[in-house]
Amino acid sequence: MIAADKLSLLNSELQGEVHWDDTHLTIYATDASVYKEKPQAVAFPKNSEDLISLVHFAKTNQTGLIPRTAGTSLAGQVVGNGIVVDVGRYMNQVIEFNPKERYVWVEPGVNLEELNKMTAKEGLFFGPETSTANRCMIGGMLGNNACGLHSLVYGSTRDHTLEVEAILSDGSTVLFADLSDEDYAEKKRLDTLEGQLYRDLDRILGSSHHQALIKKNYPDPGIPRRNTGYALDLLLDNRIFGTNEEALNLCKLLGGSEGTLVLFTKIKLNLVPLPPPVKAVLCAHFSEIQETLEANLIALKQGPTAVELMDSTVLSCTKSNKDQEANRYFVEGDPRTILIIEFAEETKAVLDGKIEQCIKQLKQAQYGYAYPVVYGEDINKVWNLRKAGLGLLANIPGDEKSVTVIEDTAVHVEQLPAYIAEIEAIFERYQMECVYHAHIGTGELHLRPVLNLKSSDDVQKFRGIAEETVSLIKKYRGSFSGEHGDGRLRANFIKDLYGDDVYSLLEQVKMSFDPDNILNPGKIVNSPPMVEFLRYEPDQVTPEIDTYFDFSSSEGFIRAIEKCNGSGDCRKSHIIGGTLCPSYQATLDERNSTRARANMLREYLSKPTDKKQLFNQPAVYEILDLCLSCKACKNECPSSVDMAKLKAEFLSHWYAHKGIPLRTRVIGGITKINRLGSIFPALTNLFLTNAAFTRSFNKMIGFAQTRSLPTISKRPLIISARSALLRINPSQKSTIGQVCLYIDEFSNYNDAHIGLKAIHLLTELGYRVVLKKHDISARSYLSKGLLKKARRIIDRNVTLLKDEISDSLPLIGIEPSAILGFRDEYPDLVSPHLKPAALELAKNCLLIDEFIANELKAGRIASSSFTGETRHVLLHGHCQQKAVASTQSTLDMLSIPKNYRVTEIPSGCCGMAGSFGYEAEHYELSMKVGELVLFPAVRSANPNALIAAGGTSCRHQIKDGTGKQAHHPIEILHAALFN
Repeated sequence: MIAADKLSLLNSELQGEVHWDDTHLTIYATDASVYKEKPQAVAFPKNSEDLISLVHFAKTNQTGLIPRTAGTSLAGQVVGNGIVVDVGRYMNQVIEFNPKERYVWVEPGVNLEELNKMTAKEGLFFGPETSTANRCMIGGMLGNNACGLHSLVYGSTRDHTLEVEAILSDGSTVLFADLSDEDYAEKKRLDTLEGQLYRDLDRILGSSHHQALIKKNYPDPGIPRRNTGYALDLLLDNRIFGTNEEALNLCKLLGGSEGTLVLFTKIKLNLVPLPPPVKAVLCAHFSEIQETLEANLIALKQGPTAVELMDSTVLSCTKSNKDQEANRYFVEGDPRTILIIEFAEETKAVLDGKIEQCIKQLKQAQYGYAYPVVYGEDINKVWNLRKAGLGLLANIPGDEKSVTVIEDTAVHVEQLPAYIAEIEAIFERYQMECVYHAHIGTGELHLRPVLNLKSSDDVQKFRGIAEETVSLIKKYRGSFSGEHGDGRLRANFIKDLYGDDVYSLLEQVKMSFDPDNILNPGKIVNSPPMVEFLRYEPDQVTPEIDTYFDFSSSEGFIRAIEKCNGSGDCRKSHIIGGTLCPSYQATLDERNSTRARANMLREYLSKPTDKKQLFNQPAVYEILDLCLSCKACKNECPSSVDMAKLKAEFLSHWYAHKGIPLRTRVIGGITKINRLGSIFPALTNLFLTNAAFTRSFNKMIGFAQTRSLPTISKRPLIISARSALLRINPSQKSTIGQVCLYIDEFSNYNDAHIGLKAIHLLTELGYRVVLKKHDISARSYLSKGLLKKARRIIDRNVTLLKDEISDSLPLIGIEPSAILGFRDEYPDLVSPHLKPAALELAKNCLLIDEFIANELKAGRIASSSFTGETRHVLLHGHCQQKAVASTQSTLDMLSIPKNYRVTEIPSGCCGMAGSFGYEAEHYELSMKVGELVLFPAVRSANPNALIAAGGTSCRHQIKDGTGKQAHHPIEILHAALFN
């Protein structure tokens, strides 16, 4: 291990920083693979000078440097015991964009989707599109030579890499680009490491014997996805070492080199025109895998831009993910597989002609049973379903998971049917299931056996399947890696695939570039055995933990954490969109990602320890502290890792060790305080709006000094509502139907005026509003992890309402976080004997927005009841509504007045998140979250536009952050009523 004083000195020398605390080492010990090994430190360089300093430090201290961007590698490329060099945090700038010459210079930490958003304005984009495009970075794409689903047309990252500026292992800076004969001769004369590596390459590749070995043992050149070992075969395709006129460019070698040869500082990329404008996907359904493989060959004859496969296992996983379930609309029956065949043309006539021809030929061959065609914006739903496959596979309950081992093999597309038949025979012998998905059009299928890598027996199967598949790949002259690379997973088998002589050439290349073996050691060559440093120990026992929430659907608390496979969907920036993960979006710090929190929970709570001390883990508490409990991960994470639920569970046990802090008690019991304040509301509000009192109270309780406090309504809603309902004309009480209004604690004491408008609106529309006895929602207790108290309230609510609420008398609520708790947390926290009743009750608990939108669709509400005035409404959606329900109902409801133009602000979390934004230590982050999208959108809105926000804390955050008043959607619709 490197001594702390040396790391401290290094930290002082860098413009960036170095961390070696256990939290950083734990969260950087894994990527999206099955591997885990703690590094010695994590560095965040700001520029090339920092990288040079790190190289010199590594040489002096004989340690490795592990370059990393988004950490989405599937073969363990960024796992190791050296210093992880995360270039994604600071080295993420676009340096030059030249649309005329169609190129862009970028730093390695530039995000692919963000880059394409920028270049699209000039009609250009970077062709290779990976399924991880919303969080992957260019440096990682080049290091792994990423391809993507359109590689039929655009190839791989190395195909579009023009030049690379890099740091060599001696700290020198070099530029790799096209070399003329004269340039090449000049390079060889240099008395530097750069000159030496060119002389070594001349010796390695200039030998006719070596060239013959490479051509004989490397994969079939007809396979477009070849990513095993260093790309020596491609370096023969030039006028220096080959017969064609192409210039020698070592960027081809750097593509797929996995950080083992150089450290990237700048990358020049070729850009291509945006695809033809008219697109469609043919989603052909099949009953057998072999039938699908033959159908693929027919589809390819029609010139598609992509052919992808999803199998029944992936499709089944999408059923349990709310967001992806909506994307399944095109699925007919229960197919074994679906081929997604994309076409893009200049005209719809040509497009439809190709699709019709493809369907005709498939039917003639009697392949498939359904052929839905998807056009326009709905195409994104299909691709989102396919792209989510990796994360969704983590939803398989239990310890058996579909694992990466042979998931990246590629053969010539015409050999795919025979190859897969032999693969299936292997799985039959092992009596195991296999998941099939991804890039069938290029001869690559992601084949994932279902294994339990906590079991030593299955670890041996893991190795055995790899060994047998290597023999098959050699037989078919395929590539063991098509796009995911060798890493620690496949590097062991390169010698078996290529033979000793060719493997020796790879070792010589590594030695030439990196004689001290400091650049990502143990990858591609000289790697540890593939079964070492796995994420789980052999025969590891998963602790069984008593919890408040019911985690049985995941087979326990620990397995609910283990659903996180490291795919990194939580690392999207606000530029990409979505809510996940607000604290990461505001800081771009891995520690604040959902993935990091899951890593810490898994590592600390899975260790054998005294069960009484299991949750007494300060490091876990600290990393959970900046989780806003927004619930976005429950929906936007393909694996549905519900960090808000996991955090609440952890806190409930943490308090057992540490006691419940005063502020937590106050927030949890805020309803009791509001109830007292409601006795003399005018006096209470006098204090709450007094600056001196507010500052004193906030300081005492630990709230931010600048926060205003919510005021108390003149009368509690429950009292005002009863009076209002008594005044309603009896003839109006049952015109259409009836609803039960749920009066949550926030509407009752702080927003009674909204509740009264809701009652008036519903009554005017012909609905009878009734009140039933119920308790508060328990939201404040849930949010702070006070689960014992929350359960008592939940039990009471379920008991009181289970025999009252039905489809003919739904329970509708005004505050999203309160009413949606009946559908989200209640069934998992209620006492076991009440769970069936809670599940039944949840079916008839609706946001008032949902109820009105449903009635609109049923024709029982008409726009003629509302004003014809023209208004523009900007909607900020509540986090829990987006995670558990949808904002579509609110958009539909606000659009009932025929001239209301409703736009949803593409904001994620507002940053308030209940009490989070009030708390002094969270205030700055809270405001940063708001400033990402929401505050600028509100400030720049037309002064006549109405700002809508369903959550009481959202409205408060908008007021504090912008000075503008936001309205509950019901207020806006109520104001639009004809009176």
